[in-house]
Amino acid sequence: MFGECHEHIFMDGTDYLAAVKTHKNGPCEPVIRAHLLEYQKRGVTYIRDGGDKYGASVLARKLAGEYGIVYRTPVFGIYKLGQYGKIVGFGFSNMKEYYSLVREAIGQKADFIKIMTTGLMDFDRHGQVTGTPLSLEEVREMVHIAHEEGMAVMSHTNGKQGALTAIEAGVDSLEHGNFLDEETVKALSQSHTIWVPTTVTVRNLLGNGRFPDDTLRPIWETAAENIRTAYSLKAKVALGSDAGAYCVFHGQGIVDEYRTFQYILGDSEDVDLWLAAGETAVRETFQTHG
Repeated sequence: MFGECHEHIFMDGTDYLAAVKTHKNGPCEPVIRAHLLEYQKRGVTYIRDGGDKYGASVLARKLAGEYGIVYRTPVFGIYKLGQYGKIVGFGFSNMKEYYSLVREAIGQKADFIKIMTTGLMDFDRHGQVTGTPLSLEEVREMVHIAHEEGMAVMSHTNGKQGALTAIEAGVDSLEHGNFLDEETVKALSQSHTIWVPTTVTVRNLLGNGRFPDDTLRPIWETAAENIRTAYSLKAKVALGSDAGAYCVFHGQGIVDEYRTFQYILGDSEDVDLWLAAGETAVRETFQTHG
């Protein structure tokens, strides 16, 4: 089975608030072990976490070897105050504070740095992203600071402009990437940035009633078309499900993500080799620094 290149061990795929309550006074080892077991059952031997504020991913990294899993974590995400990101990390108001958070993450043996450059996809306005994307100057400086400290950068980014900014700024991986277009995917293919689309965060919602299917289907269809374009251009793409997000369950999420790529591109050795190359790029780029 492929590795899981984007998940959040502290979330449970069902109830975010309940998951936070579980870990808010310290990471809950039985719950984390249960999640790791689900990955082990499916033959997953590599996991890259997206970070949290509760120490859950740090404990998961400590325990993962018992399950035959290599586990990487940024410890927590870093976001600009007033923008999206509080649910997985800590905020800054200027680059001095950002640098302090980078050093704090490194001090907690982070394997890489996770930044948030945009908000989420807006389910009420197709193609729009919540909040205001960070500027090129901001993202470039954030990436530069992390790279100067020897750390790769995982970037939570959605929308065409946000993605083009992140790519130009030199992020090492672009997570989610909802509402991209052909121009953006072409820019990805010409860069070193690895794209982790997390398509099942939308596909798994189809038909479950959380959002109208009429709202979800255009988002899903756009994502599928962007994946076809990425494949045709041989952009660097790796599988990650965002497991822990609503209706995306640990272990099963990455199976769903792989099946989604097979549905979009077909079940072929060439597709598997392409995805394997993307995962290798993630593994090599996001080496441990702990």
